[in-house]
Formats: sequence, C-alpha cells, structure tokens
Amino acid sequence: MNSFWNNKEENNRFSYSVSSFKKVSIITVLMTSLMLNMGFAKEPNKENLNKIYHIYIGNEYIGAVSDETAVQEIIAAKEQEVSQKFEELSIDASSAIKIIPEQVFANETKDAETLSKLEQSLEVKSDAFTLLVDHKPVISLKDTEAYEKVVRMLKLQYVSQRELDTLQQNQQTTNQLSELQPDESSLLNISFKQGISGLSEKVAPSQIVTPEQAVQYLMTGYLEQETYQIQAGDVLGSVAKKHNLTTAELLALNPDITVDTVLQIGQGLNVTVAKPFVTLEIKKAKKVVDVVPFKTVVEEDPTMYKGEKVVRQEGANGKKETIYALTSENGAQTSKTILEEKVIQQPVDQIEVVGTKVISSRGTGEFVWPTVGGYVSSGMGERWGEFHRGIDIARPSNYNILAADNGVVVAAGLSGTYGNRIIINHNNGYTTLYGHLSSINVEVGQVVEKGSVIGIMGSTGYSTGTHLHFEIEKNGSLENPLSYVGR
Repeated sequence: MNSFWNNKEENNRFSYSVSSFKKVSIITVLMTSLMLNMGFAKEPNKENLNKIYHIYIGNEYIGAVSDETAVQEIIAAKEQEVSQKFEELSIDASSAIKIIPEQVFANETKDAETLSKLEQSLEVKSDAFTLLVDHKPVISLKDTEAYEKVVRMLKLQYVSQRELDTLQQNQQTTNQLSELQPDESSLLNISFKQGISGLSEKVAPSQIVTPEQAVQYLMTGYLEQETYQIQAGDVLGSVAKKHNLTTAELLALNPDITVDTVLQIGQGLNVTVAKPFVTLEIKKAKKVVDVVPFKTVVEEDPTMYKGEKVVRQEGANGKKETIYALTSENGAQTSKTILEEKVIQQPVDQIEVVGTKVISSRGTGEFVWPTVGGYVSSGMGERWGEFHRGIDIARPSNYNILAADNGVVVAAGLSGTYGNRIIINHNNGYTTLYGHLSSINVEVGQVVEKGSVIGIMGSTGYSTGTHLHFEIEKNGSLENPLSYVGR
C-alpha cells in the first residue's frame, strides 16, 4: 500500500517517547507521594499499554481502530472493485490514507463506526495526464502516450498523415515550394492558436477518457452530440427555434438535409452547436496554373468602311504559375496571398482592324451598272401586253448585284412577282429597285455604298430565267434606267 506516511518507525519512536515521558512523570509523582506520605506505590507494567491506529483521508480525521489490517482490507477491496470496472487503468485508493499509530493505556476505539465511515469516504484515484488549454485543465487521459495521440489526432482532423510526414521533411530543406506540381499543395505549418500542455495528476477513473473521446470534446465542446427526434407538426424553423438556432445554423449542423427536405416523424437532427476548445491554424502553399488573358489591339483602317472589322491576328491566352499561401482555421479558409508568380507562356495579342471610312447615305446622282457585266435582255416599256417597269440584265460575268449609288436600304425581302427584291433610297429624290435575287446580303436601315455587293442574281418571283430586274424612280416617277446607266 502506498502511504503518505512511510516513517512508521519514527512514529513508533515518538509514541514510545511520549509513553516514556508519561512513565517518568508518574514515577516522579509516586516517589514524591511516598516521601511525603511514607506510603508505597508500584510502577505500572508495560503490558497494560495498547496500540491503536488513527485514520486520516487527506486532512480529514476519520477515527481510530484497533486493527490496521481491517483498514488495509477495505483499501484492497475498494481497489479490486474499481479495477474490475477500469481494467486498463492503474487504481490507487491508498495514497490519500494516513495511518498514525499510538500507544494508549485504554483501548476505547469504535472500530465498526470508523471502518464504515472510511469505506464511505474512501475515493479511488488513477494516475492520469490532464490536457491543459491555456493552462486550464480540460480533459484527462490515461498517460502521456494518450496525450500525444490526441495532439496528433487533432491535427489529422484537417491534414493527412502524409502531409505531416512531408512537413517534417520540408522543414529541413528550403526548396519545397519550387518542387510543387500544378494543383499540388504543400503543408507549411500546423499549430494550435491556444497553448496546449499536460499535467500528471491523480483523478477519479470515471474522468479519464479515450483519445477519440478527447478529440471530439476538444473540437466540439461535448462528448455526445444532442439529437432531436422529429415530432408531428415540426418544421425546420420550429425545430431551430426550440434550440435557439437559426434555420441556416440547423442546416449547417445537418448537411444531409435542405430547406426542401420533408421531415419524417422520428427522424434525428443534430441540434448541438460545436464550441471547440482548440483552434488549429493550417498554412499551406498551393501551386496553380492560371490563364493570362490576351489583349485585343484595335487598329483603324481608313480604306475600310465604318462597321467593318477584320481579325488580322488571332489572340491566344498565356499561362502563369502562381504559388498561393492559404491559411485556414479549423478547416475554414481565412486568407489567401501570393507567394510567387511566374509567367510560363506569354499571351498573344489579338489584332483587329476596323474601318473608319464613312459611307454617305445620300447618293451622288450618278449611277453605276448594277451587275458585273451582262447585257440588257429586255428594255423598259410595253411587253407581252403589260408595261415593263424597268430593264432586265442577263448573263453577267458573275452573279453579284451592286448598289447603283450610295443610299439606305428601305426594303429587303420577298415581294410578289419581284421575288427577293431590294429597294434603296438615295436620299436625293432617287430610289432604285433590284428584283428576282437568289439571296440578299443587306438589311433594312443599312447604309450602302455605290458599287458594293448587296445580293446575288437569281430567278425568284415571276421570272423565266436568271437575270436582274432593275428600276429607277425619281420623286416617285419611273425613269428609264438606260437614261442613267449604259453599257
């Protein structure tokens, strides 16, 4: 039995000295009495002395017993009882017990009463290693090995064992950042924002937890999370309100449900908000290949019409490698900064040429031939019992149809016997019409320049072959096109 009092021999000497002193005093008194009264007294016999044992738990006096063996039996029984429940722990019920022997003339101990009080007051303790956060005890573990395991497991909540091993290796070198591959990260540091330490002490066995339990308690503030069972009539908002939560907080605690989830009676929801005792700060470096966007350079060309654009050089994005420093606390990112940046592929500018030449929407009054070559296959006037409103031009060198003068397109599309036709208002009293086109290249409202391609010759509408029907009007009256254009 471990005892705070290992000097029984000295106690015995002390008790003996006291008895001797008493004995000498008694003899002195007796001798004095003999001398005065001429009487006779007999020296007491040592065999009349008895030995008792005073019992203390800490500084509390329990009582005295006549037999130390009974005390030891209670201690042993208590240790055995608790050992069966906590087999992995070292059990101690004796360290707080002090037994002080004393020699007395009369044995007036109350053994049964003292032993009963001892059994009720005796507390069993176990050796433990208590984890401290900022010097405050938080939770007790079996030993230093369990403490170290808890510290390691806390770190492994947010990083891998491989990252921890690599960190130790990288701390011995200086080039870990340059060795990173694209989209690869490297652990720079992991540390507790609070002071973490430990203290050896004796605690009740029931206070000692496993490393797994300790990690949960340190990270959440509880050993077991509280679960609420859904009852009839419950909705997310009412459940949250019952537990002083917002709906958003309740959803965050239960990531497997959404605002649209239909709650089922008996379904369990976590309603315990984590209040961690420790905060782990994790710093990582991550290499990312980012795109460097190309620039668009615009060059003006006065020979091109305004609104026209030509891409002279296609642009191409570049690439750059960036190493970011990422800091997080308990898994939530708190900052992102650039450590290194290097362009590995220069971007190529896109060069666009745009026209600045402005087309006048007012005609010059002088018309050009509206096709590329060709001849007049039918003139203006009476034809087949009807009046032919313009001229027909056939067999050109190519089928491009040209604007006869500057102007604004006022019509473009199908129109009865004309088929696909275009009408241009030259804003000087003249309009021109182009009929039977196979396709139209302009749209209403567009300003066109004299000689520009506006469509392709065809045979749409009332037509006997591929040709262009061409009309000119002046102030709303038909004019003979051959009076303005000639071949």
